[in-house]
Amino acid sequence: MNMNTYKFIFCLIHLLRSISKISALTDSIITSQSLKDGKTLVSEGGSFELGFFSPGNSKNRYLGIWYKNIPVRTVVWVAKRQNPIKDSSGTLMINSTGSLVLSRRNNSAVLYTKPSKGAQDPILQLLDSGNLVLRENIDGNTDVYLWQSFDYPSDTLLPYMKLGWDLRTGLNRRLFSWKNSDDPSPGMLSRGIELAEYPQIVMRKGSRKIYRSGSWNGMQFSGGPELRLNPVFEYKFVFNQEEVYYMYQLKNKSIISRLVLNETTSSRERYVWVEADQSWKLYSVIPRDYCDNYALCGANGICSISNSPVCRCLDGFKPKSAQSWNSIDWSLGCIRNETLDCQSKHDFMKISGFKLPDTPYSWVNMSMNLEECRKTCLKNCSCIAYANSDISRQGTGCILWFGDLVDIREITDGRQDLYIRITASNRPYRPPVKILVVIVTAIAVSCGVLLVSYCVCRWKMKSEEENNGGDNISEVANEDLDLPLFSLATLSLATENFSVNMKLGEGGFGPVYKGTLEDGQNIGVKTLSKYSGQGPNEFKNEVKLIVKLQHRNLVKLLGCCIEGEEKMLVYEYMPNGSLDSFVFDQTRAKLLDWSKRFNIICGVARGLLYLHQDSRLRIIHRDLKMSNVLLDKELNPKISDFGMARTFVGDQSGEKTKRIVGTYGYMAPEYAFYGSFSVKSDVFSFGILLLEVISGKKNRGFDHPQNQNLIGYAWRLWTEGRPLELIDSLLENTGIRPEMLRCIHTGLLCVQQSPEDRPTMSSVILMLNGESTLSQPKYPGFLIDLLPGETCPLTSNNEPGSANYSSITLLEAR
Repeated sequence: MNMNTYKFIFCLIHLLRSISKISALTDSIITSQSLKDGKTLVSEGGSFELGFFSPGNSKNRYLGIWYKNIPVRTVVWVAKRQNPIKDSSGTLMINSTGSLVLSRRNNSAVLYTKPSKGAQDPILQLLDSGNLVLRENIDGNTDVYLWQSFDYPSDTLLPYMKLGWDLRTGLNRRLFSWKNSDDPSPGMLSRGIELAEYPQIVMRKGSRKIYRSGSWNGMQFSGGPELRLNPVFEYKFVFNQEEVYYMYQLKNKSIISRLVLNETTSSRERYVWVEADQSWKLYSVIPRDYCDNYALCGANGICSISNSPVCRCLDGFKPKSAQSWNSIDWSLGCIRNETLDCQSKHDFMKISGFKLPDTPYSWVNMSMNLEECRKTCLKNCSCIAYANSDISRQGTGCILWFGDLVDIREITDGRQDLYIRITASNRPYRPPVKILVVIVTAIAVSCGVLLVSYCVCRWKMKSEEENNGGDNISEVANEDLDLPLFSLATLSLATENFSVNMKLGEGGFGPVYKGTLEDGQNIGVKTLSKYSGQGPNEFKNEVKLIVKLQHRNLVKLLGCCIEGEEKMLVYEYMPNGSLDSFVFDQTRAKLLDWSKRFNIICGVARGLLYLHQDSRLRIIHRDLKMSNVLLDKELNPKISDFGMARTFVGDQSGEKTKRIVGTYGYMAPEYAFYGSFSVKSDVFSFGILLLEVISGKKNRGFDHPQNQNLIGYAWRLWTEGRPLELIDSLLENTGIRPEMLRCIHTGLLCVQQSPEDRPTMSSVILMLNGESTLSQPKYPGFLIDLLPGETCPLTSNNEPGSANYSSITLLEAR
C-alpha cells in the first residue's frame, strides 16, 4: 500500500468523523462554528427550532426560536429584537475568544462576553424546553449555564421560565410585547415582578400600571384564586434573599402551552395547542373583567363585578366627591366618614374574599403571627390595615399598609382576610356574653333540628330514586321539551374523556369540547363548571329558551346531559369556531373579504331580529359578542350562548337588575352602570360587534393615543369626516365603499348613548340593505372602557327610566 493510499484512507476517516460530529450536533454549535441565515438548530427531542426568520409582512431578519412541529410558525424568543438585520447576512457563532456573537454585514452584537478566566471549550445548545444555553462542553456540567435565553425573555413565558429577579446579579426577567405582528421590537406592554415591600406581578402600558396580581399568600396570588384550582398547570413562587420569581409547569407533559403579551388588546393571554384542530386555543386572559383594571374604584374603594355599579366604598368610608362618584367617575376614590384621631381608641374591621390592596407603602415581617401583626399595627397610628402574608399554614407572617388602600376587588373564591383600622365608635355593636350564649344555643338547636330534617328528606329522596331505578336526571330533563338526552358515558367517549386536545375554548358556563358520536356526527359539548360565573339557573334558562328557537342564524341545540353534578349541553358543531378567532387573527382574517364580513353582519342582525320580534317569545340575549357568534363550514354566522338571555311577554320591553352579567366592552352604559336592559341593550352590543368586524380591532383594549376604545376612535373619525379610515386594511379593494360607509354609519347609530335614540333591529336590517334613510348619529355611549381618572358625560340624571321597566334581582327562565 503506497503513501497516496494511506493519505486517501486517512482523509476518508477524518471526513467520516467530521460528518458524524456535525450530524450529532444538530442541536448545538461549538467554538469557531457558526449558524448562518438559512440554517437551523433543532432541539434533541424536536420540540423547538433556532434560526433566522422574517415576521409577518416584514423583510427584516431576526434570530429567533419557534416551535418545530407546529405548522403555524409561533416564535417564542427573539435575540436583539430592537436591532433587525436588513439582509440575509446574519450569523450566530462562538468566536475564538469564547464570546457568543450575532453578526451581520459590517456590524455585530455580542450576546455573551467570556470573562478573562472563563470556561473553556463552550458549547451553544438548544434544549427541548425552548431554552438556548451556553455552557462548558464537559460531562457532568450540563446544568451550569454561562448564558441562557430564558434570562432574556421576549413576549412569551414558557414552562420552567422564571419571571422575576436574580437578586445576586440584579437581573430582572420581564416580558415585553411585540410592537405588532411585523415588528418584534419591544412594545409598550410589559409584565414582570415588582419588588416594592412585597413582590407581585404587575402589567404596565408604558409607565402606567394597568393590572397587578395581588401579593402571594402562600397558596396563590391574592387576585387570582383560579391558580390554586387549575387542573392543567402547577405554579411556583419563590421569594428569598437570592431570588424572587414566578414560574409555571404543566401537569401533563404532552400539553403544549405558552403565555404571551398582546400589545393590541393590552392583555396577557395563555394559549393551548389543540392537535385535533391544528390551532392555538385561548385558555385564559388577563385582565379577566372590568374590575381587573388597576385602581378602577380609586383609593379605599372596592370593585365587585357582580354589583351595579361595580364600585362602592369600604365600610366606614364615603365618596370623596359625591358628584364625581354619581357621574361614574370613581378615580377620586373614598375617604373616611370620621378622620382617624391618634388620641382616640381604635379597632379593626375584618373583611374577607378580596384581593389585597397594592403594596407600595407597606411593611412585611415573615415571622410574626396574626396577633403580633395586629399589635404592631395598633401601635403605629399611620398603619391603616394588616393581614397575614401567608395563609397556607393557618396564617403566618405580617403585612402592614400605610396610606390609602388601592386596587381592592372582590374575589369569588378568595380566602384572604384583611383587617382595616377604624375608630372605636365605628365598631359594630357587640351584645353581652349572656345574650350571645342564648342566641348561639338557640341557633345550635335550630340547626340540629334542620340537619335531622334534611337527613330524613335526603334519605327519602334517595329511597325514591332507588325505587325509580336510580334516575338522577333533573327537572329540566323531565319537562316535555322534546329534547334528546345524552348519557355522560356517551359524551365522555365522544370527547376522548374531555381531553385538552378536544377543548375548543371557554364559554360562560365552562369548557367547550369537540366530540364525535358513534355515528360519526361531530358535536360541540358545553360543560357547566362549578367555578364558572354562571350556574344551574342559567343552564336551565339556556335549555328552556334555545330548544324553542329555530332560525338559520341561531346555533342548534341537539340535546343535553344531566347526571348527578354533571350538566352539559350538546350543540351542532361549528367547524370554523367563533367569529373573534377570524377577525382578530392576522392570518385567518384574510379569509374574510368584505362580502363574507357583510354576510356575517347581516346574518347576526337577522338572528337578533328573530329573538326580538319574530320568535314565539321576545328574547333579550344580554351577552352578544364576537366569541358568541359561531361560524359554520360556509362561514355563515350563528348566535350562541343563551344562558344570560331574558324573555318578555306582552308590551314589556325591558327590566332592571342588581346582578350585572355579560361582557364589558359590549355592554350598553345603562346596563353596565344601572342594571337597566332592554332590546336596545342588544342593539348596542350589535353596534360594537359591527364596528369590530369592519375594523378588525377589539373595542376593549384598543390602543390609540387619543382614544381608549374603538367606539371613541370611530366617533372621532366620523366627526372629522374620515370614517373610511376605520376600515380594516385587509379589506382594501375588496368591497363596495358606499356599503362599508353605510355599515359604519349604522354601527354608530346602534351605539348612541341614549337607548331611545338607537334603532330597532328591524330598522337596522333596512339600513344595512340600503332601504332606509340614515339619520346623523348622536354622542356614543363609549363609557364602557374609561380608565381611572377620565370623566364621562353620563350623570345620575341620565339613568334610563320607563313604565315598561320592572325591577328584578334573580335570573330565571320563564
